[in-house]
Amino acid sequence: MANHKATKKDVRQSAKRRDRNRYYGKTTRNAIRSLLATTDKTEAEANFGKVASMIDKLAKRNVIHKNKAGNLKSGIAKRISALA
Repeated sequence: MANHKATKKDVRQSAKRRDRNRYYGKTTRNAIRSLLATTDKTEAEANFGKVASMIDKLAKRNVIHKNKAGNLKSGIAKRISALA
């Protein structure tokens, strides 16, 4: 454990950030999972905007890489367009 005051604060801040990032990441993964489980195309298209926004926010916060965000959105869009 750190002995300096500033380093202790940094440990607290990084723990808070880690918890927040894990929450947003898990929430987004659950939203993606439920979107991909949808069989209705109109419902999936309606929810795609919200999920894409969540993915973009993760990339903006550097929780995931921007290329991973693009790949996720592309794959989801392909799956939605393949629905009958």
